[in-house]
Amino acid sequence: MAAVYFLSLGCDKNLTDSEAMLGLLQKAGHSFTDDPAQADVIVINTCSFIGDAKEESIRSILDMASYKESGRCRALIAAGCLAERYQKEILRELPELDGVVGTASYPHIAEAVDYALHRKEDAAPFACFDNVSTLPLVRERILTTGGYYAYMKIAEGCDKYCTYCAIPFVRGRYRSIPKEELLLQARSLAEKGVRELILVAQETTLYGTDLYGRKALPELLRELETIPGIEWIRLLYGYPEELTDEMIEVIGASSRICHYLDLPIQHAADTVLSRMGRRTNRREVTELIRRLRERIPDIALRTTLITGFPGETEEEHRENLSFIREIGFDRLGVFCYSREEGTAAYKMPGQVPKRTKERRRKELMLAQQEIAFEKARAMKGRTLRIMMEGFLPDEGIYVGRSYMDAPEVDGLVFFADDRDRDSGSFADVRITEARGYDLVGEVL
Repeated sequence: MAAVYFLSLGCDKNLTDSEAMLGLLQKAGHSFTDDPAQADVIVINTCSFIGDAKEESIRSILDMASYKESGRCRALIAAGCLAERYQKEILRELPELDGVVGTASYPHIAEAVDYALHRKEDAAPFACFDNVSTLPLVRERILTTGGYYAYMKIAEGCDKYCTYCAIPFVRGRYRSIPKEELLLQARSLAEKGVRELILVAQETTLYGTDLYGRKALPELLRELETIPGIEWIRLLYGYPEELTDEMIEVIGASSRICHYLDLPIQHAADTVLSRMGRRTNRREVTELIRRLRERIPDIALRTTLITGFPGETEEEHRENLSFIREIGFDRLGVFCYSREEGTAAYKMPGQVPKRTKERRRKELMLAQQEIAFEKARAMKGRTLRIMMEGFLPDEGIYVGRSYMDAPEVDGLVFFADDRDRDSGSFADVRITEARGYDLVGEVL
């Protein structure tokens, strides 16, 4: 059996695949190391969503390949989106690899490792690319998030075909995971100590439409919130045009479903949204947000915007700025448009220079920073239920998150407490000050 070093790149949906692969490798008898120099096998679950992600994946493969010379590595394997998207090129351009596994083929990871370790010099590298219309289901998972929160993928793929996005070509059409399977997974995670369940997909709001002929996310949520041990359920990646009144009612009425929504809007100008192939407009999004805040007054809203889409004018850029200031999102991220081969936008005229895209991104983020800092200051005096994330011994303080904060992407809450607290436990904290995006408080 081999010692495996595993590197997971990209999004949280990719992370769920990585955790499944770790579970399969453990089941096959392999062990793990956090030192690539001590690994017999190195596996990289790659990303190819945008140009920077592709570059990071390629750079990571080349960096890890060096351990074939300086370490004990005998097999280097690439899995995930980069492998799937560039099936024909990856082995030819990266001969350092001993195996590749596509996005729908990760259940074969143990087979790939075994082949790579024992193949003869003249044998071809392992290559497995199942049809992306398949829906791999693996229950064996090793959580890498600390054990008190976990991502649960409720669907795979996407049918939207936005003009800038290659996900449908890499991940396939939208396929919901059966509700019974998800409930089994959730109960298993709760038994392992998971307190926060984070539902992810390319688009969570369409869950069930392919299996049941209806949007079944509300009923899935109702059943998930009855599972003992699960204290928070968080929703990510809900497209605004698919958010129903029933969904809003379920979130607003629940004490376990976080009053938090991630609504990837991508742009505020209707002209750009049309070129993107998006299925909503500024008026509809504004009306949706008005309804959300009316029905769930304490809801925290996150969104993402793309700047520098082909043909984007300064006027359209200013529409993004005015939209940010008008809506006042609690959390917001901005990406520069990445020109992706195979997408409709790749051939569009009016490609925006990199310098212009970066300047516009900074302007948007500065506008959001003012809003976020003001909202953080307004939290002074409020009491929030905080999930412990860890302890900072040098400062002698705990760090955690509120319902308004998803892991890795949002803010943190810092507070002192004489009592010993475990990660994943909860405390009521009164906010006393704001430090940028983060909050400081005292335990009640």
